[in-house]
Amino acid sequence: MSRECLFSRLEPQKILHSGISGEFVLVIKNMPAEDNINRSKKMKVFIFFIISITMASIAVFLAFVQGGKDALFGGTKQTAVRRTTQEAALRTTEETSKGKESLLQRSKTVPPARTLAFPPRYLEEEAWTASQAAEKMEASIQDLKEKFHQKHKRALLQSDPLSTEVLTMMFNISGCLPYMLPPKCPNNCMTSKYRQITGACNNREHPRWGASNTALARWLPPTYEDGLSQPRGWNPGFLYNGFPLPSVRDVTRKIIEVSNEAVTEDNLYSDMITAWGQYIDHDLAFTPQSINQPNSPGAADCQLTCENQNPCFPIQVFANDSLSMNSNCLPFYCSSAACLTGHHGVLIGNVSALNPRQQINSLTSFLDASTVYGSTTAAENTLRNLTSQEGLLKINVEYFDNGREYLPFVDRVPSPCRQDPEAPEGERMECFMAGDTRASEVTSLAALHTLWLREHNRLAKTLKKRNPHWGPEMVYQEARKIVGALHQIITMRDYIPKIIGPEAFNLYIGTYKGYDPTIDPTVSNVFTTAAFRFAHAAIHPIIKRLNTAYQEDPKLPHLLLHEVFFTPWRLIKEGGLDPFLRGLLTTAAKLQLQDQLMNEELTKKLFVLSNNGSLDLASLDLQRGRDHGLPGYNDWREFCDLPRLMTESELRTAIGNRQVVSKILELYGNPNNIDVWLGGIVEDFLPDARTGPLFACIIGKQMKALRDGDRFWWENDNVFTEPQRNELRKYSLSRLICDNTGLHEAPLDAFLLGKFPQDFEPCENVPAMDLGAWQETHQPELTCGFPARVEHADFVQCSEAGKSVVIYSCHQGYKLLGEEQVSCTKGKWNSALPRCQDVNECENKVRPPCHSSAECVNRKGSFQCLCRDPFELAEDGISCRDSGKLSKGSLVSIILGVIVVCCLAISSWCVICRCRWSHSSGGCVNSQMLKDERNISSEADCENSHEMNMSQTNEAEKTVDKDPPNGPCILLCM
Repeated sequence: MSRECLFSRLEPQKILHSGISGEFVLVIKNMPAEDNINRSKKMKVFIFFIISITMASIAVFLAFVQGGKDALFGGTKQTAVRRTTQEAALRTTEETSKGKESLLQRSKTVPPARTLAFPPRYLEEEAWTASQAAEKMEASIQDLKEKFHQKHKRALLQSDPLSTEVLTMMFNISGCLPYMLPPKCPNNCMTSKYRQITGACNNREHPRWGASNTALARWLPPTYEDGLSQPRGWNPGFLYNGFPLPSVRDVTRKIIEVSNEAVTEDNLYSDMITAWGQYIDHDLAFTPQSINQPNSPGAADCQLTCENQNPCFPIQVFANDSLSMNSNCLPFYCSSAACLTGHHGVLIGNVSALNPRQQINSLTSFLDASTVYGSTTAAENTLRNLTSQEGLLKINVEYFDNGREYLPFVDRVPSPCRQDPEAPEGERMECFMAGDTRASEVTSLAALHTLWLREHNRLAKTLKKRNPHWGPEMVYQEARKIVGALHQIITMRDYIPKIIGPEAFNLYIGTYKGYDPTIDPTVSNVFTTAAFRFAHAAIHPIIKRLNTAYQEDPKLPHLLLHEVFFTPWRLIKEGGLDPFLRGLLTTAAKLQLQDQLMNEELTKKLFVLSNNGSLDLASLDLQRGRDHGLPGYNDWREFCDLPRLMTESELRTAIGNRQVVSKILELYGNPNNIDVWLGGIVEDFLPDARTGPLFACIIGKQMKALRDGDRFWWENDNVFTEPQRNELRKYSLSRLICDNTGLHEAPLDAFLLGKFPQDFEPCENVPAMDLGAWQETHQPELTCGFPARVEHADFVQCSEAGKSVVIYSCHQGYKLLGEEQVSCTKGKWNSALPRCQDVNECENKVRPPCHSSAECVNRKGSFQCLCRDPFELAEDGISCRDSGKLSKGSLVSIILGVIVVCCLAISSWCVICRCRWSHSSGGCVNSQMLKDERNISSEADCENSHEMNMSQTNEAEKTVDKDPPNGPCILLCM
């Protein structure tokens, strides 16, 4: 049927024919009946179309909300892990006072940033765990005591001790049990040759002596106000010899604090001596501060309260104090207690015994370079480059110092270190990662940490070249042993005699006579909390950086001390190590005078990572001594066989400055009340020393214990060979600088103040070690053949009782199955080789490797934390955060919704018309009407009416612009 036939049967009034592309445009007018029908159909389709769009939009919106609700309602960069952590912490807080039952339900949570210097998440995991265990135990015992009192309405009696079964359960659940049981000490050539990273088993009879995460030693009983744990000065109105203890801040302002300008420089020693003292202090001790949560909702928060409430011991300030702008006090957290301390002995069946609070040392006590290698196995593995065949330590892969290594950045990011205020957007330089978490505290510390990282890797590479048959474990252990020995040599030979003087050195330390297993090397509380903090009064307020000619450089201006707190970016972006080291070598140390003790950089501008304002280091030192229950100044003089000073005139025999003596007595009232740290730093120096008689005694006694009680002391016959000891003796701090920096000259003694160039020697003239003493010229005869390698394992070879022994150890992420030690006996190995099996870290329910917001997936030798869409892995690698994007499921829903809407629209369109249509106010005839007309017409009619249709078309062309009353309907058919 032709198109002309169709037109004729419709009998329109006006027809317009267009010859464009063979199309016909039909304009139909004055058809009110058909118009009403079409309008009704259009309305139905329109309603259906709107409903479809609405439903699809709702589906898209719900998908968006589901995928991005955290981005919508969580705040900018508010992550799911933070909320989960906070909720978990709150639950733990609420459970703390619920007794034994709650103890069973507690789980490890990440606490808020509560340490003054470092948030707990930057503590080593073992230190955090030990602190948490002690506090759980303490809270549980306190709760049991309170419940017992409430139940029986009477005091505890000797007949009321807890049963052994209950105590054992509490020890185990709290996490204290591992810190109470003696560690297992393998007795093989490996443990005889190399010290354990934790310091355990150094003394085989007392394996915990000197180990990390054990209590500091007490040389005198503590003086707590309640006999157990309350610090000195805790209770208002408590009198000592008739006088209350003065506020530590008052002591700082009236005795200790001086302006930056009021500094007398040392004419003998360089600033390097102060830097080394701080570095070595960080090798010996670090006491974590309390991680305890408030015991109940609404309890005190140490950042907010000015009341003494455990664990808060705030430092009171006064109205006219520059540090009182934000509060009436400075926040202070008590140090963490060791397990089972700070309690009445009645709980373990002895009513007369008290077990006063003891503080934890999270580091090993030994001079063992734990600043380089860490004090726990986990920390050591984090620091090592376990893929290296040369036994290397990890380095920074982003930045280099003229081709030399920097310390790597911490893996928990973003770290709290300060950033360059002029850095481009998106640039971050995190805190440095080293064996001690305080490596970024000041630039001088970071520089020394970096030097020893470079030195280890230099030694390891050289040892590997000289002994290519050594495996990476043996290279690492030998380099580590050498670095530890160098720390001991520089400290005991070059540093300590200058600090306590030759007379005190001979009196308290003397010559080395060998290892003494009866001496406890554990760092004492008074040493780390008071005596070795003498150097805080010798810190210079100015940091100098010098160019290659040792001159001031306008590009590297001097800095005030507070400008280098936690700023690793300054080393990386402002010239590297060399300018800072030149400044340390040629800048005089601050002289510790009785009326110039601590400059305002430390008493007014001390910056710490978790506090918004500034703090006062002198007040922190004094408050820490009281927190630890250290006895007073005169008690320690008596301990050192020094006379007690009971009158003003007697005080003047030890403290030459009359004004200082008068101020001390005015504040303390009685000489017996003087804090030991204050009394020690104001004493007159001994001859050729930088401490008075009291601190010389305490430091000397501690150093002798560290030397004589260390089985791995470098001078011990069984540690190094005589040729090796001869080479070690040649080493110096100046050699360390020459080998690992761009400096070409150095003073022979880096601690002595010198001028450049007259007091400097070319590095070629600075004695160096010859590592040929460590070269194995020939291997012992192996009748069993060379030891076979085990997949995913390393080995160390040694001799024991004349036999060749091989000790195997698996790589991280694997556990050893079989005997770790095999020996050659009668021409064959005495046992089958062990194998290493992958450890499924994800099965650890006690300490899950991933946060609860992430899914743990085991990998060969490791694990991976995965996040559900739309969350992504946070910088710490173990938790999830909102990515700010829609989830894949939401995107699929949106796409499907759009497709459905489009399909509905097209379907609706096709229902209305196969052709495209447009109208103004009238109806429209659709393609179905055309089909109906097509059925009525016939071929004959089309032929007969052809001429009429053509005629009407011509007429329509003339009148097309005249619309009928109901408006036109234009139908375009293809």
